[in-house]
Amino acid sequence: MEYLVAFIFGLLVGSFLNVCIYRIPKGKSIVSPPSSCPSCGERIKWYDNIPVISYLLLRGRCRHCGERISLRYPVVELLTAFLTVVILWKFGLSISAFYYLILTYVLIVISFIDLDTMLVPVKLCYFAMLAGILFSPLVLEVSFKDSVLGASFGAGLILFIIETYAIFTGKEGMGYGDANIMALIGAFIGWQKVLLALFIASFVGALVGIGYILLKGKNFRVAIPFGPFLSVGGYVTVIYGNKLLEWYLGGLG
Repeated sequence: MEYLVAFIFGLLVGSFLNVCIYRIPKGKSIVSPPSSCPSCGERIKWYDNIPVISYLLLRGRCRHCGERISLRYPVVELLTAFLTVVILWKFGLSISAFYYLILTYVLIVISFIDLDTMLVPVKLCYFAMLAGILFSPLVLEVSFKDSVLGASFGAGLILFIIETYAIFTGKEGMGYGDANIMALIGAFIGWQKVLLALFIASFVGALVGIGYILLKGKNFRVAIPFGPFLSVGGYVTVIYGNKLLEWYLGGLG
């Protein structure tokens, strides 16, 4: 029953995250006015704003103008619900679960904004990073000191990669916004797991990038936002980081 409640809660949060994803890049308030159709501007009634269900009943189109509604909306809602359930499975009903739900929800917003605009909402990263640091004394998984060091190491590592790449190639590889994302992730996972999160992000990013290039017939200079892969690396590290490190260090031993 608690997983069902978590799933429904995640769907509702996902609906709100969709608002954030749409409005934050435009500099609009995320609390007012009420949601409306981007095409015709008609206010969306509550019965047309039920996560996933309304999308299916409306067959993915606005009730008023018939314009197609982006598939991103139910995808974000279902993804948020699923990841919420996983956090509950990992940490149970605890302060730690609330702590890592903050990270999860922020990473979802950042990832989809990065996919849509190729830009990272720096202010959101900054405030979420501060939340990770300030709330760290309340959880057992990361200490205040490790949180501060994690944010510093995460940002510093990405900045080092950016500057080194620029020196040797004369071009910009990763964006500076990625440093903000890694600082945010580092604040929640601690400095010890920053390299693991970055390795997972790079591995997944390489696989997806190569697949995209082969599928679309693009060359290797195509620009692909790295924020979503950093988010994947951070989330996987939260869930499986300890086991992955134990497996790796055990193998070395």
